[in-house]
Amino acid sequence: MSGPPRAHAGLDRLVHRPRAAPDVPAVLAVAVLVGLGLLNLQSLGDRSILYHQVAVDLAGVALFCWLRRLRADGLRWLGWSCYLVSVVLLLAVVAVGESVNGARRWLALDSLTVQPSELAKLGMLLVLAQVLATERGWRRRLGAALVVSVIPIGLVVNEPDLSTAAVLCGVTVAMLVIGRIPLRVLGGFVLVAALAAPLGEHLLRPYQADRLHAFLSGSTSANGPGWAILQMHIALAWGGLTGHGAGHLHALVSEYLPDRETDLAFASLVEQHGMIAGVVAVLAAAVLIWRVVLSARHARTRTAGLTAGGFAALVGIEVVVSVAGNLGLIPTAGVPFPLLSYGGTAAAVHIATLGLVLGLRAEGEKHRLWHRQMPQLPRLLGPAALLVTGCLMAMTGFAWNLQADHGPQLRRAGLTQMMRCVRIPAPRGEITDRHGAPLAIDVRQEQVDAVPALVRSAQVRTLAALTARSRTAVVRQLHRAHGLTVVVATLPPATAARVRAAHLAGVFLAPTTRRVYPEGALLGPVLGWTGVATPADVKRWPDLPSGAIVGRTGLEETYDPILRGRDGRQCVYVDPAGRPVAMGPSTPPVPGSRLRLTLDLGLQRELTRQLASALRGEPGQPRGDLGGAVVMNPKNGQVYAMASLPSYDDNVFGPPVHQRALATLSKQQGNPVLEHVTQVVAPPGSTFKLVVASADLKHPAIQPEEVIPTGGSWTLGDHTFHNWMVLPPQNLVQALAWSNDVYFYQLAWAMGPQPIITTARQLGVGAATGIDLPGESSGFLGTPSSVAKAGGTWYPGSTVVLGIGQGYLDVTPLQDALWTAGVTTGALVTPHLGLSYRSGSGFTRLPMPGAHPLSFADKLGLVRAGMRAAATSGTASILAALPVAAGGKTGSAQDPAAPSGGTDSWFTAAAPLHRPDIVATGFVRGGGEGVTTSGRVVLPAMEYFFAHRAAILRTGR
Repeated sequence: MSGPPRAHAGLDRLVHRPRAAPDVPAVLAVAVLVGLGLLNLQSLGDRSILYHQVAVDLAGVALFCWLRRLRADGLRWLGWSCYLVSVVLLLAVVAVGESVNGARRWLALDSLTVQPSELAKLGMLLVLAQVLATERGWRRRLGAALVVSVIPIGLVVNEPDLSTAAVLCGVTVAMLVIGRIPLRVLGGFVLVAALAAPLGEHLLRPYQADRLHAFLSGSTSANGPGWAILQMHIALAWGGLTGHGAGHLHALVSEYLPDRETDLAFASLVEQHGMIAGVVAVLAAAVLIWRVVLSARHARTRTAGLTAGGFAALVGIEVVVSVAGNLGLIPTAGVPFPLLSYGGTAAAVHIATLGLVLGLRAEGEKHRLWHRQMPQLPRLLGPAALLVTGCLMAMTGFAWNLQADHGPQLRRAGLTQMMRCVRIPAPRGEITDRHGAPLAIDVRQEQVDAVPALVRSAQVRTLAALTARSRTAVVRQLHRAHGLTVVVATLPPATAARVRAAHLAGVFLAPTTRRVYPEGALLGPVLGWTGVATPADVKRWPDLPSGAIVGRTGLEETYDPILRGRDGRQCVYVDPAGRPVAMGPSTPPVPGSRLRLTLDLGLQRELTRQLASALRGEPGQPRGDLGGAVVMNPKNGQVYAMASLPSYDDNVFGPPVHQRALATLSKQQGNPVLEHVTQVVAPPGSTFKLVVASADLKHPAIQPEEVIPTGGSWTLGDHTFHNWMVLPPQNLVQALAWSNDVYFYQLAWAMGPQPIITTARQLGVGAATGIDLPGESSGFLGTPSSVAKAGGTWYPGSTVVLGIGQGYLDVTPLQDALWTAGVTTGALVTPHLGLSYRSGSGFTRLPMPGAHPLSFADKLGLVRAGMRAAATSGTASILAALPVAAGGKTGSAQDPAAPSGGTDSWFTAAAPLHRPDIVATGFVRGGGEGVTTSGRVVLPAMEYFFAHRAAILRTGR
């Protein structure tokens, strides 16, 4: 390149003091970036780093003004000086640098901290510009450039500072491209580097390798390196369009963002001041890059052009890598956003370098006035700047889409990680009888909870006074707290209201309840009890929180989803270390719904009282060890009363558990923890004759009108089967009325087992009734094949005794009541205790299956006639005392499980028989004759029902 004519030599000596105005767009772009960076630091609240950055920026401005006066001829000494000083400082870092997180990158000079790798960027850039600007062949220029680059890059890698080393490598490649090294040669270098890149993984420190793997796997686990990616996305989503800056939640969100002042300053800026601030920062960076590219095109010398082009490449690489890292598009690289991120050395170097570039541009523009011949300009700067601008715009669009598509989800994730919540248990819904009489209630108190970290010392005395405790005791309790909250006291609602009205910081109230069963043992096994959820409960209801109180047995378990309600919660905002910083949102608990049962409390008391009397027995009469009785509506399955003795008091299960009472209960005979109507099985005796008679009407073996001889016994083969008394020849109706065993021996033998078994199944024998109580027994109905499969033998006598409800047959009292309902109504129902639950201002009926008509309903008239005859002149004649026409059947069954192998007592009845309102069945194990013991349970209950019929059937609204 030829030099300028001598006529203008004097003018050339003046160009080092350019009079041209500085590049206003470039200066404004720098000012915007610096201002946004200071705004971000100011929002983060650390005044010390804010003031430090202001001082550094001012120092950079001073260097800007000085270097702007430097002419192209001074680039040599400036470049080599910066280069050599940076190399010396990098060597010093190796020896005496400060180590942070296993890396040595900084030199501490008294109170001043310097990062030599930032100075190395400028020094290497200026020297590369001089090396590549010479007229030597490309091989010599390439070799010299590589030697110049490898020294600072190697020292930076040794620190290790791989992010800065990568930027230096990128600047080197960019300088080689714009310095007109053949692209085919550079392509070969790039290919070799790409192939060797996987081998460089062993150079990564463990935390760097973890970052890379987290990025590649897409992990955002809070326990791993991917956590930073999640925090960046939360910050970007949280800022929205304009940010909110001042809110305490924004300040808290920023605490979760690592490196928010430096490497992730862009994400922090968007979080604090919104997407608009982020777009402004990106646009300012793009303007700066384009103005520097323009400076390269106006350079007076090739060295000056390459210097400006190299600086544009440096800024472009840093901005693209930083924004991409902040968006999680590349692994978190640790590259700061130029001028936006906090960093003394970097900010000063970038501002100063811009002054140098703009000064060189001013020199070139004056030179252009006098010289038409210009140096060969750097190549591909325009396309490269377009590429960088396109990348920045694309990444801005990505950030916008991230906010739009995933913003709500990410904001919820941010809130979740900032909050620690304690559960406020919901009061359990009441259980009442059909008229609203309470059977299970919650006695409520208020628990005074405190977050020790948020309780002000000045308020401790007030808290102590309101809770009637000493100040010393409250202070000790707060200091000894191990969790997020501590229980200060439990108070009655009226006293707790004064604590609530005081609005003490860090103090909140949570309702606490105790389940109480006013009727005690009257309905113990039916209602059940509550307790802490077991693993089986959690499997049944996966959304149960830890420590939740649920129904464990009885109706408490069946209707737990209705009764449990929805827990509330009190949340506390915490910093990343888990320290509480402020009270969070509170969600009050939603009480459970009130459950209304089909039971009538008055009838329940009467039935239980009569069953207890039957179990005590009369002098000289057998005494049973347990019993159960049920009164139900045979048309819809509503259970009006269900007595089970011996029973237990639900209150002993607490909480707190009454250990002594529980120990006594465990030793009590008669299985008090079982619900005897649905969970105890026994041979039904002669009450099963209703099923056998129904089978004969469905599959006639002996015509029901036929009178057959009976007597006192009947012999089959070598075995004689006895009657309970000598009876005359009878037909089916008479045999039912007098419970004629011999008649039913012959009937069962004539039919064979299969018709009886088939009919029994249709009447619900051998299967659970489906009542809304857990743990119901299905009983046992044996068949010749099932008995043989179990290793037993079905003898001819097995068919005979099946006719009187003995042998391979066990039923629950509820199953007995169910077939009684079936033969008297012609349909089978599903017994149930749940009636309705409160929904809003009224009650909603619980859905229950409808009645299922029996296929042989039209053939059952004679069975009902036999029941009626039993009530008027037969074994169940005690039913004549009722004010309506009733029918019934007695039963006495040999039971090995009964006390001393005695006889179980059964009695079942329906009334009014032509259209029954109730079916009542009683069972006393070991109670002897059916009418004598169980009849004394059923009759008074039926009398009570008809005396109070209108009131019982009237359900409250």
